[in-house]
Amino acid sequence: MARPSKYPPELRERAVRMVLESRVDYPHEAAAIRSIAAKLGITSTESVRKWVRQAEIDGGVRAGKTSEELAEIKALKRENAELRRANEILKSASGFLRGGARPPQQVLIDFIDTHRADYGIEPICRVLAEHGIKIAPSTYYDARVRRPSRRARRDAEIVAVIAAERGRQRLLARFGSRKMWLHLRRQGHDVARCTIERLYRQQGWEGARRLKKVRTTIADPAADRPLDRVDRQFWAARPNQLWVADFTYVATWSGTVYVAFIFDVFSRRIVGWRAATRMTTDLVLDTLEHAIWTRQQAGITDLSGLVHHTDAGSQYVSFAFTERLVDEGVDPSVGSVGDAYDNALAESQIGLYKAELIRPEGPWRGVEHVELETLNWVDFFNNERPHEAIDDLTPVEAEELHYAARNQLTPTG
Repeated sequence: MARPSKYPPELRERAVRMVLESRVDYPHEAAAIRSIAAKLGITSTESVRKWVRQAEIDGGVRAGKTSEELAEIKALKRENAELRRANEILKSASGFLRGGARPPQQVLIDFIDTHRADYGIEPICRVLAEHGIKIAPSTYYDARVRRPSRRARRDAEIVAVIAAERGRQRLLARFGSRKMWLHLRRQGHDVARCTIERLYRQQGWEGARRLKKVRTTIADPAADRPLDRVDRQFWAARPNQLWVADFTYVATWSGTVYVAFIFDVFSRRIVGWRAATRMTTDLVLDTLEHAIWTRQQAGITDLSGLVHHTDAGSQYVSFAFTERLVDEGVDPSVGSVGDAYDNALAESQIGLYKAELIRPEGPWRGVEHVELETLNWVDFFNNERPHEAIDDLTPVEAEELHYAARNQLTPTG
């Protein structure tokens, strides 16, 4: 907006009139302008010269745009500026304007607060009112000085807690609203699930999403295959009754890395895992050795009765792998041919690994990088991540609860 003149209109008109009437008494017009300006106390002779030129244009003596035309141009420019500003305001508000229903008042207050420096409070309120969302500038000012409501203060506390947890453990940032609600309840925060869902929507948070699985299993039709002892019934009444195993791949800068896992179906616990650069029998055999060692560390040395289930990958039906299972008294099981769900539970668990760690945390440098981060994820998976299939317990909690209940039983007789 143009700065208003410091000289009143009456003084400007008088100065122009006196210059026009007296310039014949001076050797040239510039001398008349300097003299009249000095006598009237006008410090800028250039201003007086411009006033005289405009008066000559308005009178038809000199070519140019008249004052009326200049005023009209200025009004049009101001109108165009208002239209551009209104258009920018509407673009910024498109997120809640397209919904149809009136957004909550706090949403409007936050929108005005965000854009007030760019467009001004009154213009924003006027444009919104013209499009059916009425909010007065006084409403905004009242909201700014009003103390936050009890709910708003509580929301701010919960958001701060969630942000702190997501910052402390980046894998918690893969949690959706439900798992974050379970995590906070486990931490002692008394908060409703619907509150977490609402705050997740407001903050734009969301959990990890799974993508399509890439096939890595390559069957060996010439190899002998153990029977399918599971028949897609992935259920166990106790730990070490049924293990499922599978492996996946991770693309890195130095080549493909393969990561194998063994899960205990009862608790969903990862009892063994291994990362390597080759998709060989040694990969799955080392994973099995890790699982056996894990149970030995917990004092479990007899695995007889355990069923180890895999798909028909050539690594899992190899002689060395099957012989190691037999040595430990473990019954091998291989999924049926042509069955897309023959090892569904292991594939689902590995899907979590890809969704929560591999895709969000890439790119990966090499096998050492993948191995270190997988170690952290496995520890998080077993000790902190709740699972809906086991009543929202963590794998370690599920096993501890099972053994605690069994130890409390005393024989009668």
